[in-house]
Order: sequence, then C-alpha cells, then structure tokens
Amino acid sequence: MSSHILHRQINHDYPVAVGGQGIYIEDAAGKRYIDASGGAAVSCLGHGHPDVTRVLQEQAGRIAYAHTSFFTTEPAEQLADYLVGTAPKGISHVYYVSGGSEAVEAALKMARQYFVETGQPQRRHFIARQQSYHGNTVGALSVGGNAWRRQQFAPMLIEAHHISPCFEYRGRRDDETPEAYGRRMADELEAKILELGSDSVIAFVAEPVVGATLGAVAAAPGYFRRIREICDRYGVLLILDEVMCGMGRTGSLHACEQEGIAPDIMTIAKGLGGGYQPIGATLLSQKTFDAFRNGSGFFQHGHTYLGHPMACAAALAVQQVIVRDGLLENVKAMGLYLADRLQERFGNHRHVGDIRGRGLFQAIELVQDRAGKTTFDPALKLHARIKKEAMAVGLMCYPMGGTIDGRHGDHVLLAPPFICKRPDIDAIVDRLGDAVDNALRSVA
Repeated sequence: MSSHILHRQINHDYPVAVGGQGIYIEDAAGKRYIDASGGAAVSCLGHGHPDVTRVLQEQAGRIAYAHTSFFTTEPAEQLADYLVGTAPKGISHVYYVSGGSEAVEAALKMARQYFVETGQPQRRHFIARQQSYHGNTVGALSVGGNAWRRQQFAPMLIEAHHISPCFEYRGRRDDETPEAYGRRMADELEAKILELGSDSVIAFVAEPVVGATLGAVAAAPGYFRRIREICDRYGVLLILDEVMCGMGRTGSLHACEQEGIAPDIMTIAKGLGGGYQPIGATLLSQKTFDAFRNGSGFFQHGHTYLGHPMACAAALAVQQVIVRDGLLENVKAMGLYLADRLQERFGNHRHVGDIRGRGLFQAIELVQDRAGKTTFDPALKLHARIKKEAMAVGLMCYPMGGTIDGRHGDHVLLAPPFICKRPDIDAIVDRLGDAVDNALRSVA
C-alpha cells in the first residue's frame, strides 16, 4: 500500500489496525494479534475499554482544549490530586506533558533550574547509565545510554556522563554476591561525581527497571538505596525514569516502591494514559517546588498541549479502573504465572540465556551459547526475525537488538495488559515459543 507517512521502516508494509478489544488488535484483513507488549508497554487496560471511552466522549462534550496560560481544568486538577496522593514520599506536584521524552526533557530543565534558584548555578553535569533509554528528544537522548540511537546524532547532543548499568546477568562476577555487585556498581556513581567535582553535578538519571534497551533488567539488591545515599551526600538530585516500568507495570504503582526509596523528580507516561490519549507527567518533590515558588515563581518551560483536558480525563479514568478492579494484584499474580511459564518453555532452551523481569514486565535474552553467554552475529538481526515470526503467528512482542553494547545481543520484551488471565499468558508463551524457534531455524 502506498503511503505518504514517513513510517519507522520505509521499506516495510504495515498491516492496517482497524479495531481492538481487550488484549487483541485486529487488522484490515481480519487477522487478530495478541498485544503481548502493550504496544510499547502502553496499553495497560488493553483496547476498547468501555469506561475509558465513555469518559472521553463525555469530556469532549464539555471542553476538549484549554491553554494552561489561561486556565486549569477539573480533569487536570483531579488527576494531579490522585498522582500526588499515590506518589512516593516527598512528591508534591505534577507537571503535565504529552509523552515520555517530553517528561524527561522537563525533568532535566527542572533539575537545572532548581540549582539556579537555590544559588548553585555552577552545577551543570548529568550522570546516567550506559544502555539506558530516556527518550528521543535531544536532552533525553543525551542522558540516555543507548549507543545505537545516540550515534548519528552525537554532534548535536548535550554533554552527559555515563556509568555502568546494574546488569547482573552480564556484569556480576562469580565470586560476588548480588549485594556486593550492586554496591560496586552504585559506587561508580560516587567515583564519577568526585571526578567531575562534587559541587558540579545536577542529577543522576536512572530507570528502576531498565526497559527496552536492556530488556526488563531490575537492579541488584541494595543498589538503589546506595544510589540514594550517594545523591544525598553530594546534594545531587535523583531523577527516576518510570516512563516504561512505572504506573503498575512491575506490580506496584511505582517501581521504586520495591527499592524502598523515593526520587526528587520522577517521570511517568505510557501506562499513565494506557494509550487512550498521549500524556506524560513529571512529578517533583516539595523541595523542588519550594525552590521555584520562593525564587522566580515560575518554571521556565512549556508546551502547547500540557494539561490537555482530554488526556487528563482519559488518564484519570485508566487509573480509576486499575484501582476499582484491583488490577495491580492481577499484575502480581499474572506476573508470577508469566515467569513460571517462561521458565517452563525457555528455561532449558539452548539459546535462551536469561529470563528476567518484574510483574508483567519480563524478557528473555537470546544467546548463541548458554555457557559462554556468547551472542548471535548482529548482522543476522535475530530480533527482527523474531518480530516478523511473532506477527505471523498473531503475536505482538518487543524484540530488540544491541542488548549488551548497542550492537551485540538480542532480547524479547513482554508487557501484556494488566487485564490478562492465565489462558492469555499461556497463548502468549506458546506463540512466542513458536516465533523464537522459527526465527532460530532461519539463522541455523
């Protein structure tokens, strides 16, 4: 089909999505696909949820758009009340945007302005981690550690610094406990802060569970508590990027709850609105807000569609359904079942080296040799073959290449809707098994 859209892949024929219900999307040819990745960890309620679509219709009948330089709206205020009321300790205010990259951009500027407002304008450095992903806008791409995405745009990027990821499967030594490994990785942050100058660093940016770049990688025990201690010691802000792993995806509303810490600034999106409207948010602490309120009195930033009434109404409806229907408990239960089924299907697979994740946010890592953890030749594009085979059997999953260094390594990420049940998980794992085996046969 000829198209005037600049699609993600130019020489690719995309099926046309014409409908969606529950965990399924249907194309124009009548084929149905299980949405086992939630799109990109977005569709937490699945598709066509009647409570959300009803709210959207009602809101459109009242007011669809009001610019925030003139007005606030009830949906925006109500959603902010909910987000602050359920946020980690210290979070007091919400800044709305239209997606994850915008949320990270806002967080970076917010962190810089905080230090300007508090009389520390010399602070200019951001530290993040290799193999992280924080978005595709220039600032977010700069702090991100996804080498492949950064490469061709490197001359445009702002200065940022990166330490090692906390990736046990690839990084922990045989003689290390998980706790010792976590401390060693966290101590890289302190070393980098001292290298740059203890009064020159603005913030450390990290995903509590690393998303598509590494593939559902949670940190070692104690890692983030040590990170929080180091940030506090040197007055560095902790920015947690929960765009992909947050809003219930790992079994708690915020992934950092499971680490026992709270951030100074946190970014959310994706599961916030469940795909029913484009929305993201940057959550900020009381101390950050107070610096603005007691200083210039405003945040020097803004977008046309921030606080969009339709988007806020949809997000509030999504979150209310999650609470009303007890879906976080279902995420926990189905997450355990998904982990069991993945172990059953892939635990002894000669080309699956690791199975990992939390809640309904899990991944398998493909290897050529399990003992040596060697990877497949990147030229084979195994991840792309798996995606093609998965679509052929009616499964949407999220395969990615470059797991280790931006070039080598392949994994498949799963992030099914929170509403899924055991038969859905069974179907996902069975179809994924077929797709992986078919793709591996094609490279044999």
